[in-house]
Amino acid sequence: MNAREARGSIGRERTSGAPQRRTLSALRLSAAAALLALLLSACSGGGQPPQAAPGAAAGAQGGQAEAGGAPAGTGDTGSASGEALGGSGEAGTSAAPAEGAEAGTSGAENPPPAEAALPGLDASGRPLVIGFSMDTLLEERWKKDRDLFRAAAEKLGAQVVVKSADGDDARQVAQAEAMISQGVDVLVVVPHNAEATAAIVSKAHKEGIKVLSYDRLITNADVDLYVSFDNVEVGRLQAKAMLSLVPEGNYAYIGGAATDNNAHQFKQGVFDILQPLIDRGDIRIVYDQWSKDWKPLYALDNMREALAANGPTGIDAVIAANDATGGSVVEALGERGLAGKIPVAGQDADLAAIRRIAAGTQTMTVYKPIGRLAEETAKLAVALAQGEKPLTSRWVNNGKIEVPSILLPPIAVDANNIDSTVIKDGFHTRAEVYGSGK
Repeated sequence: MNAREARGSIGRERTSGAPQRRTLSALRLSAAAALLALLLSACSGGGQPPQAAPGAAAGAQGGQAEAGGAPAGTGDTGSASGEALGGSGEAGTSAAPAEGAEAGTSGAENPPPAEAALPGLDASGRPLVIGFSMDTLLEERWKKDRDLFRAAAEKLGAQVVVKSADGDDARQVAQAEAMISQGVDVLVVVPHNAEATAAIVSKAHKEGIKVLSYDRLITNADVDLYVSFDNVEVGRLQAKAMLSLVPEGNYAYIGGAATDNNAHQFKQGVFDILQPLIDRGDIRIVYDQWSKDWKPLYALDNMREALAANGPTGIDAVIAANDATGGSVVEALGERGLAGKIPVAGQDADLAAIRRIAAGTQTMTVYKPIGRLAEETAKLAVALAQGEKPLTSRWVNNGKIEVPSILLPPIAVDANNIDSTVIKDGFHTRAEVYGSGK
């Protein structure tokens, strides 16, 4: 079965090969009804020949039609869904008609009116299947993305198959290839390596499947759509927050993964703001290093190295590329008794970071309302699968093309607006941030 055939089978219910035991049940019901009619006629003394009840006759005819059809267990069009999505554990499949249900009344043939109106269904009423290829689920932020995206897509009537590559380039490409061959209708990709995942786009397009780049941009590929936050603005917000506290002094920058386009955009935003002050001599960058694969352990090593090279009084502010690396910065500062004494910026609004901000060991983070990101992406993925071309007003160059893009605004968060941002939105609860007693 090729990818197009697989897409045609995903989500369909069984429409042929009715079990023989249902046929036998119908025939037995017909015979019982006829016998009952005969007994009633005999008791009433009527001279008219006994007639089978209309329902019994219909049941007998239905049973004969099923008996004359395909043998039980053959022609099961619904099983392709389970095969196509086997092993994912993420997408639901339509169930066979319940025992005793009438022939010809499956949901695939007669979908409920309300369900038929859902945009996540194709022209035949089959749920569209979205493949969601993720870099990792090790960080809190990405688990939220997965859950919010799935909920948003399912609300539209679509199904979602989720695969996490655990930070492995080859695994992510292989997982995406499997979803392509299994017949997903559209692919949504959070790339681990912006360059390596270009192969996914090429393979998907050969099968007529469009690719949406989620949060992180796939580079050097004909990506159909990019949905994210304004990541350059994220860096600008970090730098502005630090400058409001440390307008002059020594800055350390703890970057993210050099293979992630977002990491470069964050850094670009930071230096858009800092560079004029660097040129003027007000700000000095005393440390600047990437953290491989965004791993906190590498960020911890980087910050320890920065402190060793500059001494306990040689760093006045630290900007970390996300909250996970920011946590490592705070840990390294804590080892020298400096936690809470040197301003630290992060981004993602992870719960641990919000708690550090409340405790005074991290200065700020950048909140990106991923619920909105997930909802927008789900709608756009369904539109792409339906052959629509979403309207965009921005484009981002990925090294090959100007990718149509939708960029959502990020929000700076510090101790003064935790309640009015992440708590108000339900991203974190007040009890989670401050404890159950607050």
